[in-house]
Amino acid sequence: MKENDKGWKKIIARLEKLEHAVFGSGRSGASKTFTDTKKYKGATGGIRLLADKGFFDKKRSFGEVCKALEDKGYHYTKQAVQTPLNKLSSSQGKILVALTESGRKLYAKRK
Repeated sequence: MKENDKGWKKIIARLEKLEHAVFGSGRSGASKTFTDTKKYKGATGGIRLLADKGFFDKKRSFGEVCKALEDKGYHYTKQAVQTPLNKLSSSQGKILVALTESGRKLYAKRK
């Protein structure tokens, strides 16, 4: 009977290790995902996501921003993207800066 108990303990330990590898450590991961998705809601959230991922480390045009948002799954009209871009590059938003070069408006991370 003792040998059988050892076998079950090994199987349970392996199962727990496998569940931990596949599903993570439980609730702490779930709450982190929830706060991340809440942080990046809407067109403004999409632009903040791009900024956090380093997209604006180089100067980017409006078309590049729209394309990157679509690639990340944020499907908005150009008008819906332009307003948050303007707000985030104003003195209130303070995470982006808007520059004009050769008649084109470019956006970059404010440093």
